[in-house]
Amino acid sequence: MRERLLTITEAAQQLSAGETTSRNLVETCLARAADDIGEGARVYLTTYADRARADADHVDQMRANGWAVPTFAGVPISIKDLFDVAGEVTRAGSKVFDADQPAIDDAPAIQRLRAAGFIIIGKTNMTEFAYSGLGMNAHFGTPLSPYDRATGRIPGGSSSGGAVSVADGMAIATIGTDTGGSCRIPAAFCGIVGFKPTSTRVPKEGAVPLSKTMDSIGPLANSVSCCALLDSVLVGNGGENVTKRANDTIRIGVIDNYVTNGMETAVGVAIDAALSRLSAAGVGVDHLTIPELEDLPHINRMGGIVGAEAYAFHKPYAETRAHLYDPWVFSRFDAGKAQSAADFIEVIETRAQVRVAVANRVQGFDALALPTVAITPPALADLADPDVSNATNQMTLRNTAVGNFLDRPSISIPCHASDATPVGFMLMEHTDADRVLIHVAAGLENLIRGR
Repeated sequence: MRERLLTITEAAQQLSAGETTSRNLVETCLARAADDIGEGARVYLTTYADRARADADHVDQMRANGWAVPTFAGVPISIKDLFDVAGEVTRAGSKVFDADQPAIDDAPAIQRLRAAGFIIIGKTNMTEFAYSGLGMNAHFGTPLSPYDRATGRIPGGSSSGGAVSVADGMAIATIGTDTGGSCRIPAAFCGIVGFKPTSTRVPKEGAVPLSKTMDSIGPLANSVSCCALLDSVLVGNGGENVTKRANDTIRIGVIDNYVTNGMETAVGVAIDAALSRLSAAGVGVDHLTIPELEDLPHINRMGGIVGAEAYAFHKPYAETRAHLYDPWVFSRFDAGKAQSAADFIEVIETRAQVRVAVANRVQGFDALALPTVAITPPALADLADPDVSNATNQMTLRNTAVGNFLDRPSISIPCHASDATPVGFMLMEHTDADRVLIHVAAGLENLIRGR
């Protein structure tokens, strides 16, 4: 059985009560990252060991002197490698930008984390330029899911290193990005919680874009409460927690079409068990079909919004630095140039129509429910063939990409039995109803987890 890891609230309470020190929490994270038999060498691309220790000592001294400190002062977290940190080149899990100028300022999201008192342990590995749901990185290696390390299973991506940093106790939480599932997929594959907000909720400046329309910035952590706190910090509030919605006031709509096609048995068993627990506890559980979802593969057949915007951003680099890309990732960017302006406009207009149609169809539900990923984490060794990895990537991204296409806040919560293959249970809400979703998720978390 995996070790129970601290939540942000628990760490903050222990620090406030003098039961631990920030230096102790930081040293624990750094020691796990440095463990030769662990995944740290593949999880962290940059480690801020000296600064983290100095910041921790400063926080501890302030507390010892009785001075006021932010609520989360001294809590160690990690950040994805695509966020600007002042004085550093922002690599985004690649070598393409190695010769570029360093960032002048921290990204706004990072500024808000520091202002809230969080201590950044390091920058975490990711799929190059965030363009895959698998979490593999040909340049820096691939950190493995905590499940079945002997086999060596993928962590999910693109926020791969961040998810493993939390699951292995190298950080208490992490900040990632999500364009097609990059917070929720690794959360599902690593057995933690991942939250994708509405795309415009958190400022995206200072983060290397994949798709400016679809990108979002969100947390991965050990609990819904952790994600709620970090969401509040990232939007510029003080880190407010959420109250739990009463079970008998919640009605969820379980999507039965498209997202369940090709679903592995282990995923179906875990999802059905969670739904049974919810129903037995008084949650309204209704099944529905959303025919519009069946059209998504056709709508996005040319690469969709992500393909066009990703190609537009990378075009100047692809023309001069193609040799520095991972060929598998580069082939995905290169495919984007097949879209015409008319193709792109058609997708934009069709997306708006589908969003309205789905919103009308799902009125009356507090949240929609579906498997985060319809498959369990495959073995890394089985993905060496590009045809296999491409097909697996499409299947891995399929369900989570629904939330991005509809721009609905979504959260993945573990629902598998202890020591079983990890499975994520995803809840989606209406656009801009992020805190409503978190209230609902907080109320249902223990039932979904089976505890």
